Formats: sequence, structure tokens, C-alpha cells
Amino acid sequence: MATAKFFSFACLRNESSNYGELSPKPHYPSMPKYPKGVSVSTDEEKSIHGTESKAVFSVNGMSCSACAGSVEKAIKRLPGIKEAVVDVLNNKAQVIFYSTFVDEEMIRETIKDVGFETTLITEGTNEKTSQVCRIRIKGMTCTSCSTTVESALQLIPGVQKAQVALATEEAEIQYDPRILTYSQLLKAIEDTGFEAILISTGEDRSKILLKVDGVFTEDSMRIIESSLRALSGIEDIDIDPELKKLSISYKSDIIGPRNFIQVIESTGSGEFKAMIFPEGDGKQSHRQEEIEHYRQSFLWSLVFTIPVFLTSMVFMYIPGLKDGLDIKVVNMLSIGEILRWVLSTPVQFIIGRHFYSGSYKALRHGSANMDVLIALGTNAAYFYSVYSVLRAATSPSFKSTDFFETSSMLISFILLGKYLEVLAKGKTSEAIAKLMNLAPETATLLQFDDEGNVVKEEEIDSRLIRKNDVIRILPGAKVACDGFVIWGQSHVNESMITGESRPVAKRKGDTVIGGTVNENGVLHIRATKVGSESALSQIVQLVESAQMAKAPVQKFADRISKYFVPLVIILSFSTWLAWYLSGKYNSYPKSWIPSSIDSFQLALQFGISVMVIACPCALGLATPTAVMVGTGVGASRGVLIKGGQALESAQKVNCIVFDKTGTLTMGKPVVVNTKLFRSMVLREFYELVAAAEVNSEHPLAKAIVEYAKKFREDEENPVWPEAEDFLSITGHGVKAVIHNKKVIVGNKRLMLEQGISVPVDADEVLAEAEELAQTGILVSIDSELIGVVAISDPVKPGAREVVSLLKSMNVESKLVTGDNWGTANAIAKEVGINDVIAEAKPEDKAEKVKELQQSLGKVVAMVGDGINDSPALVAADVGMAIGAGTDIAIEAADIVLMKSNLEDVITAIDLSRKTFGRIRLNYFWAFGYNLLGIPIAAGALFPSTRFRLPPWVAGAAMAASSVSVVCSSLLLKNYKRPKKLDNLEIGGITIES
Repeated sequence: MATAKFFSFACLRNESSNYGELSPKPHYPSMPKYPKGVSVSTDEEKSIHGTESKAVFSVNGMSCSACAGSVEKAIKRLPGIKEAVVDVLNNKAQVIFYSTFVDEEMIRETIKDVGFETTLITEGTNEKTSQVCRIRIKGMTCTSCSTTVESALQLIPGVQKAQVALATEEAEIQYDPRILTYSQLLKAIEDTGFEAILISTGEDRSKILLKVDGVFTEDSMRIIESSLRALSGIEDIDIDPELKKLSISYKSDIIGPRNFIQVIESTGSGEFKAMIFPEGDGKQSHRQEEIEHYRQSFLWSLVFTIPVFLTSMVFMYIPGLKDGLDIKVVNMLSIGEILRWVLSTPVQFIIGRHFYSGSYKALRHGSANMDVLIALGTNAAYFYSVYSVLRAATSPSFKSTDFFETSSMLISFILLGKYLEVLAKGKTSEAIAKLMNLAPETATLLQFDDEGNVVKEEEIDSRLIRKNDVIRILPGAKVACDGFVIWGQSHVNESMITGESRPVAKRKGDTVIGGTVNENGVLHIRATKVGSESALSQIVQLVESAQMAKAPVQKFADRISKYFVPLVIILSFSTWLAWYLSGKYNSYPKSWIPSSIDSFQLALQFGISVMVIACPCALGLATPTAVMVGTGVGASRGVLIKGGQALESAQKVNCIVFDKTGTLTMGKPVVVNTKLFRSMVLREFYELVAAAEVNSEHPLAKAIVEYAKKFREDEENPVWPEAEDFLSITGHGVKAVIHNKKVIVGNKRLMLEQGISVPVDADEVLAEAEELAQTGILVSIDSELIGVVAISDPVKPGAREVVSLLKSMNVESKLVTGDNWGTANAIAKEVGINDVIAEAKPEDKAEKVKELQQSLGKVVAMVGDGINDSPALVAADVGMAIGAGTDIAIEAADIVLMKSNLEDVITAIDLSRKTFGRIRLNYFWAFGYNLLGIPIAAGALFPSTRFRLPPWVAGAAMAASSVSVVCSSLLLKNYKRPKKLDNLEIGGITIES
């Protein structure tokens, strides 16, 4: 028991903290203070603060999040620090500071004073070695197209990774900007024969489109351009004189859109008026363009195809009309044949030119796609018909049979299929569109006087908000940007971002998320993250990246696509040749041949049918469309899945490893009991303990200080007595002198090392606390043990039920924690987990995950929330980060649970299983369609049933197969989480779906 008691406090301290003795602070020049409510521009800030600099330090000795927190806090206390970020995994600290007030040496000394060895890293701090850009690609029709582009990109020196998604028609390319520019990437894509449009460069700059009214000459636009280029922070300006549109790239930390509008409107004596260009989202407008293109093409093809169909298949059976169409013009050439030839030609070469250009692009790069099949099939029908009518025109006896209706109807049905396909594909990305529409169009900007009073309200476009702006949010209005409350109280509905159904109370100091809805009171918020930095934009980017990432199962379809089209062409030619030779050598009765055609024409029809019924598109769309819908559904429910790889791995999970603190437990320790061994006023006791612990960053220390505030409810921010000779002892506790009394707070080992005896009563209290999953902290004053403080981290509601449901899904649950064995076993018993690993360091957690994978062959998911969980999150087959956890944990994870609810672990696994069930069904349909359709098109049923598939019907079937696969994926939008979760009762409260 003694060992267990010792670890009770030591391990929790070691999991989160590392302190060194603090030396007296050196004196630095103070930062200038601004009057309340006064905002300072970036240029003014530079003139006051001096040059902004960045430095990266190597920090040795950090072991957990509290170490990083203590270093970060110490750096931020220095004057002139703009930003400080400490990465415990890579043992680095990045600091952005103003050189007028502080320098690298001062920062280094401060880190050293906290107790860590540090050195300045001078190499590679200012030059990016990796950059990601996104490019929209027009003209891709099947997997062969996307594979061609992807292969071409991967061969370019400097490209580190390239992903091309057929469903989204986008490429995401990671490249070295020192070797390559995004312009070269655009050119490389265009060289493969497709149109490339830049979406984002990945550079540290923003872009905005402005429309300028009042401009009548090109000279005026040049004057405006000159005025804008004079501003600092402008990267690039593109002008479209016809639309009076300016495309401005700029550095958002230096300048913003409101500056541009002010400059434009102050140029030319106020005759110009600038506004955000009224243009929808690029992806949506491109999709609408594509839909409209196929709709128009299909409608125009109908104009010509319907008369061709009527003259060849309807009017030929109507007396009078038939006689008119059969009138001979030249020799055996009839009016009907001329009409069909004239009407089908525009369909073949004008409306169907897209298939020619697509074929040329593919064949030029040594690949073959769907366009090649369509072009070959329609050309075979069209040019055979041309040969037939020309021969009829030159012969007094040859009676021609044309297939003009085959080529024109084939193109029309394929265009209809493409129209329905792009229409359905547009719906697969509705989740992103809905997320983007959460942001309000306008916002109310407040301006203050020197006294902090509101002097002006202005309604502005929400895209014009800058950091540190103060925005008013009225009841029922959407929050315009990320920020924190500086005035007012209200409840905010965050369900659209986090999935949390209950409104969250907000008051001064609380953070708010852009796109959420203010329920009741008025709030004033200060903007902290705008544009691409906002939580909403980050979620959109994450979902978009997820939809770009290919699932491993898709590689199978990609491999098939390389050989699919050439194989189909060989099968088509073989089918024609087999039927032609069979007819020539009388291998089947003449009665099998329809009266209107001969054996050659019958063989040709079979060959064309085989060529056009084969559908590589269905195979190419089977996975990405399902992944798009699945990740979109997850995002709408607060489960962010980072792509096909995560989905595929999650559906195989049979073992889940849970972290304890902040995952199974609430992550907010609270004092639950206090036992004093000497007569003492509780207020005085906590006064001394809080004075010692207020200097510590440890979660348990914060819990004690928070509890001590209850004894001083009359003060909003109580000031504790000054602690002298404060010392934090890593993994054990703290000691200090307060009011001339020597106070020590920590574990049993610390007391024994300090020569303080621990009575039997204290041992019993510690043992009892451990059995209740509590942490016991000993307190001594002037070398005498005075009391024990019991701290508990409550188990999350529903944790036991979730573990039970996972068991019913054949998924084992295990607990791995850095806490002591007693507390870990107590928590595990409470939630129903049998397998426990305690006192584990971050690397031990990762090793446990690897052991489960290698020794037991488990597919492991790790669920955690802290920096110390990151190695295990990366090592696991699927890392799941609790949404309220650290940014590093979220970055390391494959799936992010935005609501921080454990039920979403089940939702994530169930959604991935349903999504992959849909992918399997899509593949079954795509393969089954081709395996069944090709033999029927080749005439497999003809000898026994005389059934043959006309080429235009085969083309319609091919188009329908792609649409059916996309629609199959769209059915995932109706996903319902497991009914067991709907009936889950937590503490007597039924959780609603």
C-alpha cells in the first residue's frame, strides 16, 4: 500500500509538470499602455514596438504538458512578447517578439530560470521546406484521368506528395517552394491536357476579390492599383477591367480588406465605391458551371437526336411518311438517310467534341479513359454509316443500312448520364456548403472612445473583420468570428460546430466560435481568429482534406483503371471479329440475322455495344463519393474524420485504448474532502496551501486554489499571501515560506524526504482516498503534518455505458494512464474495464499500443486528449482526440470528437462501418454491372433468346451505372447512429439523438 500511496500524487505531478527554482526576475523596459477601447494599427504598432522577430529554441528536459505550460507562461510574462508556442513533443519553443523590449538572450535566460536547458536554433527558422497548394482540375472523367494527372505531378522534382481526387476534381500537392512554384504545377497539369485553376497556394497570405464601382477608364484602374501597391503587406494585384474586379493577395497580419476599401474610396475624390465582389464559393460556382454545361449540351443534343430517332425508328413504320423518307435522291441514297446524316453530324462533332478532346489528352500521355471508349464507339457507328450512304449514292443496287441514330443517341444518353452524375456529385459535398453558410454575411463593428464608451456602430461585411475588432452580437444572431466575450452574458448554441445540443453559458472572458448562434443576451466580443484561421474555416479545411485523401481500398480501383479501357477495346474488337467470322463462315443460321442488316453490321453492333457498356467511371467513383458523404455526415455530427485512411482503419477496430484524465474522466480535478489532524480554522489552512500552490501550473494545484476561493467569496480575484523561497519539486510537490511559516504540499515521499513523519491516521486517509479513485495530498506546516486534501477527477457521465456498448460491438476496452495503480484500478472498475496499465509515460503508452498491434494482432484505436497522448495517437491504427483536448493531440489524431462525448467513439466506429459497407456495395454494383453487362452486350444471350443490346441502350446503361453508384453513396446522408445510443441513460437522464 505504501508504494501505491506514494504514486498517488507523484505520478499525476509527473504526468503534467516539471518545475525548476525561480530566480529573481531581471528588469525589462515596460510595454506602452493604450487607453481602453483604442485600437492600434499594425504600422503604428511597429513604430511603437520596433521590428517583429521570430526565434526558435531547443528546450531540453520537458516531459509533459505542464512543463510546456510553465515554459510558455514564463516567456509570455516578458514584455514585448507577441506570441509563444511550446512543442513538448519536439522539445522546441517558437517565440515571436518585438526587439525593442526583449531579445533572444533574455528569452533563453528566462527558459533556463524555469529549470530547462535551452539553445537558440539558428538554422531553418525562416525558410519553409514544405508547402501545400490546392488546384481545381477541369475535364477529368474517370479514374484514368486522375491517375494520369497524379502520376505526372509525382514525377516533378520538388513534389513531395500529390493527391488527385476525381469526385472533388481537385489536387492537393505538397511541394518544396525552394525548388518549385505553384505556377509550374499549374503548367504541368495543363500539359497533361486538363484545365488547372489555383484554389490556394499554401503561402502565408490571404486573398480577397473587390468590385469597384465608378470606374469608367483603364487609367482609373491603374491609379487605384498604384495606390494599393503603395501599401505595406500587399503581395500581388490582378485586375479584370471588364468586370471592374480586383484580386488582391496580402499578408493578413500586416493589412486587411478594410484598408483596401478605404484607400480605393479615398482615391479619385470619392468617386469610387469598393465592396466585396458578389461571387459565390469557387467550388460551388464551378460545380454549377459544370452542371449547366452538361444540361445545355444534353438539351442541344436532343434537338438533333429526337428527329434522328423519329426518322429511323418511328416514321419508318408510318405509311406516307415512310414513302417520303424512302424517296431516292442519288442512286440508292434516300431523303431519310440524308436527314439522319445532316442531323447526327453536329451531335457527333460539335456537341460531342468534348469526347474527342478528352480522348486526345489521354492517348497523348499513354493512357485510355472513358472518352476513348465513347469516341471509338460513336465513330465506328458514324463512319460506318457515312461509308454506307456514300456507297448507296454511288451504286444503283446497294441498299444501305445506317447507324446514325446509334451515334447520336449514344452521345445524348451519355450527356444525360453526366448531367445526372455531376448533379448527384454536387450533393455529396453539401456538408461543406452548409458549414460555410454558417458564417453570417454581416457584422456590427463597434468603435470606442478613450474612456471605453461606444461612439460608433457600423454594419460591415463579416469578411472585413480584423483581429482585435469588437463585434456586437444581438440575441438570435450568428457569431461573426472566433473571439472572447468582453461584455455581456448569454447562452450560445454551438451544436452546428461541436454537435453539442445544449446551449453553453457565456460571460466575460469566455471564448465563442464563429458560426454559432447567440440565444438570449447581447454580447460584445473581441475578434481573435478571422478568415482562414477561424475554427469554422479550420473544420472546413479539415473536411476538404479528408475528402481529398484516398482510402487504401481505392488503390485497387486505380490499378484496375490502368488496364480496364485497353482490355475493353480488345474485348470489343474480339467480339466484332468473332461474330463477323462466324457469319462469314456460316457458323450460325442466316435466320439469326435481322432482315434490315447483314452479318457484318450485326457484328459491328455487338462490338460497339461492348465498347460503350463498359464503365470505368463507376469503379472510380465507388470509394471517393462514399468517403465524401461519410466524412460530411460525420462533420455535421461533431465527428471529424480525416479521410479515407481513417475511415477504413476505424471500421476494422477491435480494441480501444482509453487515456484516463480528460478522456474517461472530466479532466477537471476538484477537492472533495479535507482531513485535519490538528485544530485549525479551515480558512487559515487553505489560505496557506493556496498561497503555496498558486505559483504552480499543475492541475491539482489549480484545483486547490479554486477550492480555496470559496473561503473568500467576498473577493472576485483574491490576492494570496506572498510566498518566499518557493520551490517546485518535480513529481513530488511544492514548498514555500508563507507568513514566516514553512509550508510543504505534496506526496508522502516528499514528506519523508523533508524529515516529516506521517502518522497512521494519515496513511489510512490516503488508502481510503485511493480506493475511491481520489488523489491524497499531504500538507505540513512548520515540519508537522497538519492535514490531507483529497482530490477527485470525476468519471464522465455515460463512460460505463459506452464501454459496455463497445463490448457488444466486439470491441475490447483498455485503460492506459500515467496515474498511480490504485487510482487507475478504481476508475477502471467504475467504468467496467478489466485491462489496466498505470504509471505509464507518454512513450510507454505508445509501446503498449504497438504491443497490442504486433503481439496480439489487434487493430487499435487510441482515445486521448493530452500532449502526452500524442505518441500513442500516432502509433495507433486510429487516433481519436477528444475535441476539448490540446491542439497537438487533435493534430496527431485521425478522428476528432468535437463534443468531447465518449458516445461519439461509438458513432465514429459505426459510421466508418456503414460507410465501408456502402463502398463494398458500390464495388459490387460496379463490378457486377461490368461482369454482367459486357457478356450480354457481346451477344451471350443472342443464340438462345435472340436478345441483343442495341449500342444506344448499352450507352444509356453505362451512364446509369455511374449515377447509381453516386446515388448509392448519397444514401449515407440518411445515416442514423446506433439505436442503443438513443436509449442510453446517464445518471437518470436519457441522451437524445
